[in-house]
Amino acid sequence: MNKALLKSMIQIAAGWMSVAAIFAVPSLLTALTPMSAALCFIWLFAIILWCAFGVVHEAEAIAELLGEPLGTLILTLSIVVIEVALVSAVMLGASAAPTMGRDTMFAVLMIVLNGVVGLGLLVGGLRHKEQVYNLQGASAYLSVLVPLTSIALILPNFTKSTANGSLTTLQSVSFSIFTIALYVVFLFIQTGPHKAFFTLPPESQAKAGDGEPHGYAKLSLGQHIALLLLTLLPIVLLSKGLAKVLDFGIRELQAPPALGGILIAAIVFTPEGISALRAVAKNDLQRALNLCLGAATSTVGLTVPAILAIGLFTGQQVVLGLAPTEMVLLAMTLLLSTIT
Repeated sequence: MNKALLKSMIQIAAGWMSVAAIFAVPSLLTALTPMSAALCFIWLFAIILWCAFGVVHEAEAIAELLGEPLGTLILTLSIVVIEVALVSAVMLGASAAPTMGRDTMFAVLMIVLNGVVGLGLLVGGLRHKEQVYNLQGASAYLSVLVPLTSIALILPNFTKSTANGSLTTLQSVSFSIFTIALYVVFLFIQTGPHKAFFTLPPESQAKAGDGEPHGYAKLSLGQHIALLLLTLLPIVLLSKGLAKVLDFGIRELQAPPALGGILIAAIVFTPEGISALRAVAKNDLQRALNLCLGAATSTVGLTVPAILAIGLFTGQQVVLGLAPTEMVLLAMTLLLSTIT
């Protein structure tokens, strides 16, 4: 059996065995003590993160088969599904978490746009001096990301119907429709008439990448999709358990709620961030930018409607507006991203 396929099967087995353990012994997550909560957190965090690496691996294999930008789109959407599942599980948990979605989106944006992109440009510049990428594609991402983040994370602070960065029912529906419409139009542009914006011309493609083998199992597209789903589903099912442990830990430690958003952002973007840095090291800056900017765009475009829908159906308050300090950080990040 191919080593890559064997590794994928082990990851799938570990994920589903963890799911079975939680369903077979519900007391693991209902009778928590500080010690048991710490052990459960380490266990669930490790399994979910390991399975997330498996999701990225299978999505990258699909990306190789489908080509850009469709392949990268599948990868970013797979990661965002994990994020939405984790955020939704926390919001639907025992304690209300009105700022969880906002905190997670802000953490992802800071990690991606400042951390991974900045580190990638530094590493790429030191290793390859000058790298090529399609400026039109990066500009297209930012032209959508700026209004998406402004509408979702800044505008709620200036609506007069509420005073705490939340939205009324009508505003929530309107924001969701507008966010989905803007993201769908962007996806149509990305995969349709302007597909070339997100790829390099043939003469530049020959210079990008070093031809190193990726270590993917030689399987058909359908088989890779099946492995992707089998690796992704345990993460979704384990998200409720992790939400309970996070809720207990934050309450016991009296930690700020934003800590949950940071941990979720770390779980969902660590594998994709490593994949982006690996692409930079192989002189494929275009793929790294597609991964990073695509993840940031998908995070806002899909998380906002999801958490607003949860708030509407459950009656929970959803706070989207950032604090003044965070708004300044976001504005500076977007400004520097356009310059970079």
